[in-house]
Amino acid sequence: MNRLIKPLLVIAFLGIFSACSDDDPPLPDNLASFESTAKGFEGESVDVKVNLSRAAESAVSISVALTPTLLTYGTQFTTEPAATNNTLALTVPAGQTSATFKVLKKTGVLLNGDETIQFKIASVASPVLVGTNTALKLSFKAIISEGTSIQLNGIAAGEAGSAAGNSVYLDLSGNTQTPVLRDSWDLGFNSGTDFRVILNNANGATAVQINKSDINAVSDKDIDITTLAVGQGVGTFALYDDVTGALTKTAIKEISATEAENKVYVINRAGGSGSVLAVDKIYKVRILRKGTGYTLQYAKLNETTFKTLDVTKDATYNFQFASLEKGTAVNVEPAKARWDIVWGYSLYLTGTTPYAFSDLVFINHHAGVTAAEVLTSTATYDAYAESNISTTTFVADRDVIGSKWRVTSGGTVGVKTDRFYVIKDASGNVYKLRFINFHASDGGERGKPKLEYKLVKKGA
Repeated sequence: MNRLIKPLLVIAFLGIFSACSDDDPPLPDNLASFESTAKGFEGESVDVKVNLSRAAESAVSISVALTPTLLTYGTQFTTEPAATNNTLALTVPAGQTSATFKVLKKTGVLLNGDETIQFKIASVASPVLVGTNTALKLSFKAIISEGTSIQLNGIAAGEAGSAAGNSVYLDLSGNTQTPVLRDSWDLGFNSGTDFRVILNNANGATAVQINKSDINAVSDKDIDITTLAVGQGVGTFALYDDVTGALTKTAIKEISATEAENKVYVINRAGGSGSVLAVDKIYKVRILRKGTGYTLQYAKLNETTFKTLDVTKDATYNFQFASLEKGTAVNVEPAKARWDIVWGYSLYLTGTTPYAFSDLVFINHHAGVTAAEVLTSTATYDAYAESNISTTTFVADRDVIGSKWRVTSGGTVGVKTDRFYVIKDASGNVYKLRFINFHASDGGERGKPKLEYKLVKKGA
């Protein structure tokens, strides 16, 4: 009897498994689209990206046609890769979700800003299909976008979306997103009047002051490095920069003009989960003023000689950034007039407890961006118009959006559809913005949130 039962059970199981497989819904079409339908061009070059709605199973060929107006290819501009007969041949590698090409202005060329290039996705190799944003107009001047739909690229290298490796800066008026590896920097040096230095909250960095002014005299004997741990209920708010972004509440005290007052700090450059890096990955720093800028002294915790890096303020940016691992200045934030919000992972708080959050959205409050949350019980997104602006209370709180736009647990996971946001940029342009999805539960992809925004009122 037993000999008969086992084969029957196996057959029954296989039948059930086969039936379940047949009932699984097919994957949605994989679509190729431009990030937006319009883009401005300042400087000497600009990147243009074609995105797939999900990673390619095999390499995908894409053909993009270009039509210049008041421009001649090879005379005023070129592209990388080079175009042949006004057509670009791009490839999305297997496992990737985008292909990027570069438009470069020829050296010494003077343009009046009326020049444009119209790009169109001409064809895509099967099984990928052409998506919605099939055309993009590139203007050789800054634009004030009328709005667009966009998917932020938070994934750096296949990591889980809940721990996305990129912070993504978004310029609403320019339809431009700038993904930056959040592990690429450690310290940000204020370009304003005050001499303040920020930690990388986006990488879970923490710092403790040591009551010594000689950096070479500091070692692991001066600190229990486990006290640098923060997140998941561990640590204190004093270990990292205030989540409001207030420069008067940084973990590193204001850099004094009196050199002896500037003490050494021990830094855990990556954390947030209640753990600390190994001692050979821990750094010590001392920061001094140098004229109108800074001098950074830095070394690993148990090294007995330090290196230096001079940092010059640049009023075009909120901060100048440095990497301790590279020992160099690094590019992070776009120019302060070229971004409005940033999305990503960061140290934050839950109640009175230090906590690391995914999918946080902060506004560029240092550059004068303000925003408001609007509940749809007050005004719907579609109906919100210029006449509503006078009754909208804009605030400069860095976390006015924060984590309030989505639910990740304890309820219906996904974007909150009962609210949207109104953002006023530093030029006075007013946009309404709503999130579309960000999680598999609401039809999205964790680490790549989709949102849309529309211009409500152009700045004066």
